[in-house]
Amino acid sequence: MIKTRLAPSPTGDPHIGTVFQALLDYIVAKKFNGQFLVRIEDTDRKREVAGAEAAIFSALDWFGLSPDTNQIFRQSERLKIYQEQAQKLIQLGHAYYCFCSSERLTQVREEQTKLGQPPMYDRHCRGLDPVAAAKRSQSEPHVIRLKVPRNQTIVVNDLLRGEVKFDSNIIDDQVLLKSDGWPTYHLAATVDDHLMAITHVIRGEEWLSSAPKHLLIYQFFNWQPPLFIHTPILRNPDRSKLSKRHGHASVNWYIKEGYLKEAVINFLATRVWNHPEGKEVFSLDELIKHFEFKDLHLTGPIADINKLNWLNSQWLRLLPEAEVLKRLKPFQPKNLADDKLKQIWPLLAERIVKLSELDDLTSYFVTQPKIEAAAVLKESGMPAEKTAEYLLQVSKVVSSITEWSVVNLETKLHELQAKLDLKPRPAFMTIRLAVTGRSATPPLFDVLYILGKEEVIKRLAYAQKILENK
Repeated sequence: MIKTRLAPSPTGDPHIGTVFQALLDYIVAKKFNGQFLVRIEDTDRKREVAGAEAAIFSALDWFGLSPDTNQIFRQSERLKIYQEQAQKLIQLGHAYYCFCSSERLTQVREEQTKLGQPPMYDRHCRGLDPVAAAKRSQSEPHVIRLKVPRNQTIVVNDLLRGEVKFDSNIIDDQVLLKSDGWPTYHLAATVDDHLMAITHVIRGEEWLSSAPKHLLIYQFFNWQPPLFIHTPILRNPDRSKLSKRHGHASVNWYIKEGYLKEAVINFLATRVWNHPEGKEVFSLDELIKHFEFKDLHLTGPIADINKLNWLNSQWLRLLPEAEVLKRLKPFQPKNLADDKLKQIWPLLAERIVKLSELDDLTSYFVTQPKIEAAAVLKESGMPAEKTAEYLLQVSKVVSSITEWSVVNLETKLHELQAKLDLKPRPAFMTIRLAVTGRSATPPLFDVLYILGKEEVIKRLAYAQKILENK
């Protein structure tokens, strides 16, 4: 059975890159009827943040990328396993005790830097007698290092990149077990991937340089290595790495901004995958159906928020109205009743981009807007007195309508515009500004209809007063 895994560290708010990796793990598992698992890599105790683990699972649930088992794999609960495996590597002759102090290691790195050499361990303890070193380890601080063989070419077979070759002479003798008995990523991740029977390791390209170390561990234990897929990482439009310093790197930002999960999933997929039919808008189910490794590409994926905005607007039109209204609930102003929102929504559907825009786009439906006399006069092209007189006539026409409908509003106000020999734009833009305080709204007559006769008359009177006092 194919098994994939997401292996995040609980070091803060979930990163959108974590969701990006989870999506790839999820679709590979689902495409081939496999399992998608989540492993919490919490071995860096200094960086661990309380509540971060729960936030990771909450984010995955929100995006519809929940793992296929409720079992939580935490590396902090598996320390004995890693310690035993590190000892086995020593017994097999593929790892060794290192007693070098941090001061010595710093000195070595500084000297290498001065000489223009890549900083790496100088293998000072590699030649120690194993028996003597084992005895010293019982009383002296130490780490356990991987004994990387010399003069070898290590080949990583990557499903996206093909064969990637590494010279073992420039691969560091990596620390596997730290002096406090905790494992490094390299030991823990490799051991766990084997014990969890992971078949496909999908991770960011920053781990490609570590892959030869992991392959060596598989080789030393005589384990079958998984297939590796090192994906490009999400980047900003300027090609810089998308880090948590950027607001749109946090999953919470996408939720608070009112992006739909369908749109974000769609967006992330298009960063590295081309739909075989050239479609830009597609669901997670459709993505799984059409997914093939050959359609993945290595071009650095750009987190283009403009593209996401477009996709979000498309999904707001694709989802059933009842579902959209449900999603709008957390963003719905308290003074905007459900029935009023349902009435307004058809007018907003073609205009709204994010759910967080709801308050701004609907405020004039529920609250008397501020009227700027200068803006009204600029559009009317008439003096304040004549503009106020025009609004009074509009109010009389509105008041005379017995059957309140969009059609009747449009007919009667067009008749008034023709009677007064006004051009359509200034005539109706003046009404729009007087009633909504906005120059851009949904169709005017629909807005007037939803506001209702009494409210329209009230607002026209308010605008008249503003103009009369100009």
